[in-house]
Amino acid sequence: MIASEAGMSKKDTENLLSTTNAIIRESLMSGKAVQLQGFGSLEIKERNARVIVHPRTGERNVIPSKNQVVFRPATTIKDEFKKL
Repeated sequence: MIASEAGMSKKDTENLLSTTNAIIRESLMSGKAVQLQGFGSLEIKERNARVIVHPRTGERNVIPSKNQVVFRPATTIKDEFKKL
């Protein structure tokens, strides 16, 4: 769909998307936020450690902290979703 809309060959489109994905991944791994104009932003946030309780046994376990990718949609996208 992207290739036909942009008037590019499928091979060129695949190369473009592959390169874009690699750059986004590289930026996130180095701790930089990535902003996709008109779409939103991606960044890595640390999720704090937490204690969970098994509902049947009452056993408590600690889930360690971890990093996760967070997506924040652009305000234009948020406004469009509100209309749905």
